[in-house]
Amino acid sequence: MNAVYAKAVLALGSNLGERNDTLSSAVADLVDPPEVRLLAVSPIIQTKAVGGPAGQPDFLNMVLTVETSLTPHELLKHCQAVENKHHRVREVRWGPRTLDVDIITYGDVQSDDPVLTLPHPRAAVRAFVLYPWSLIDPAATLAGERISALAARAEDYGDLAPFDGFGDFDGMPTAGAVTER
Repeated sequence: MNAVYAKAVLALGSNLGERNDTLSSAVADLVDPPEVRLLAVSPIIQTKAVGGPAGQPDFLNMVLTVETSLTPHELLKHCQAVENKHHRVREVRWGPRTLDVDIITYGDVQSDDPVLTLPHPRAAVRAFVLYPWSLIDPAATLAGERISALAARAEDYGDLAPFDGFGDFDGMPTAGAVTER
């Protein structure tokens, strides 16, 4: 029996601990089961925290496109298991976290399910999701509009910065990091 695969877009973020290492490990963990196949990985970008408590460390964010034979809820369960493996704690909404994995889209599925709303209800206004996604799928649309146009209008667009990959712990540069003065 042949499995039916759907394309899904996953957004990953981390602002605690060894953020870059966490994201790299999480990508491997997410595509480890044969039911999830990696299609593309965006570059990592650094952003200020959007929402949540003030004073949080900066986030590293990236987007993956995958194809999966998991149902949307099975994929959600898998994403949450990967978050838990990376010591995700859910104490404060939009608070600091070692890993956050959001399902942005799952094929053409639209759902108002409070457990899994699809497409992600805030994705269309978050440049930290839209911009890296546009780098790996420039023709992608959300709500009938190109994601690059949505990204350019998002309030957090000006806070995006490339991540050079050097030094990384809790959003602060460590030895070897290049910083502006």
